[in-house]
Amino acid sequence: MTSVSTQLLLVLILLLLVLAIVEALEAGDAVALFLGVVLSITGICACLGVYARKRNGQV
Repeated sequence: MTSVSTQLLLVLILLLLVLAIVEALEAGDAVALFLGVVLSITGICACLGVYARKRNGQV
């Protein structure tokens, strides 16, 4: 299993590649896309954490 820092680095590299592909977008669009992806990933991780705690009976 890979470490968390390795996974975060991989996600950042993938996001930068996605942003490089959509060069036709303006800078504001690229920032909005990046923030949307980051917030979506954060929300998914938060939901998974709540689900895991409920499943283990910690909530």
